[in-house]
Amino acid sequence: MYAQLRETAAELAGVLWREHTVYRERGGGVVIRGEHVRRWISLAPTGGKDRALLRAGRILDGGTTAPARTEVVVDLTAPVAELATTCRRMLAEVAAAADGSADPGPSRAGRPGKARKAPREPKAPRATKAPKAPKAPKARAARTGGSRHTGAGSWVVLVLVGVAVAAWAYTLFGGPGY
Repeated sequence: MYAQLRETAAELAGVLWREHTVYRERGGGVVIRGEHVRRWISLAPTGGKDRALLRAGRILDGGTTAPARTEVVVDLTAPVAELATTCRRMLAEVAAAADGSADPGPSRAGRPGKARKAPREPKAPRATKAPKAPKAPKARAARTGGSRHTGAGSWVVLVLVGVAVAAWAYTLFGGPGY
């Protein structure tokens, strides 16, 4: 699949831009960078045969890539001219989104089986309850000395448990005739 993506990306890059860089991304996809137009296109495997997820985004000032603004699933068996048309449409959407001040996020256009949900209607206002009185904070015993070490009461309990274990051991092993 990677070989097919790489081959398609190389042909597509040649059609779209004279100056471009094609490289492999971590997820197994291929990225085409057009530094002179400050845009990128990514082809990633989708799991289906001869299908790829085509994403487009912009390149930020420092050279890093911004998250994808648009994405669509394409058929890799389609002619390169058809893929280039899809890419140009997506790049136009990216350019329009970069000029506008709104940030709507990635477009879901063309994604099979992922229809947008209809906007929800606002709910009727609910009856409000009377405000509750604020609860008083629970009282905690103040620590004396400010240290978090074992307190005197804990030492007494430990000594008593030790005495009980010692008495039990003496009755079991310490008597005459053992």
